[in-house]
Amino acid sequence: MVKRGVFPGRFQPPHYGHVKAIKWALDKVVDELIVIIGSAQESFTLKNPLTAGERFYLLDKLLRSEASNYLHRIRIVPVMDINSNKQWVRYLEMLLPPFHAVVSGNPLVQILFEDSGYEVFSPPMFSRSKCSGTRIRRTVIEGGVWEECVPEIILDDLLEIGFAERLKRLSRGDE
Repeated sequence: MVKRGVFPGRFQPPHYGHVKAIKWALDKVVDELIVIIGSAQESFTLKNPLTAGERFYLLDKLLRSEASNYLHRIRIVPVMDINSNKQWVRYLEMLLPPFHAVVSGNPLVQILFEDSGYEVFSPPMFSRSKCSGTRIRRTVIEGGVWEECVPEIILDDLLEIGFAERLKRLSRGDE
């Protein structure tokens, strides 16, 4: 039987840590991986500046470049939030093919899946203190160097869609 896992994330933006975690999961714990683009309905906010379509495009391009040997074992699925942590795992069970495990470093995600009886795997973190999505977005807003955390293959795309300018404008609020 194929062991299928899920890897939820918001990918705001996709970065090296995501690729490392996906490869780790496919090398160490699952045969197939459903990569969930979470909060698919959210965009143009400080926490979720990119649209689901932009994230799908960027993540797909990144995986085709950095994980091409794994593509036949990966499915990318955008999923809207339901704003009910207690029901979230059941919601995913309804939307996705059967899965057996979750791969996540997020403590809330781990608790929700453990409580629902799933195996939970925590991938090793890649420069998390510097290259998490939250840190990347904060660094962009503060005018720091963020580009080193984003794979070059998608950097031009982020610049073309105005990722940094969008975040900076959103951070100004209603001034």
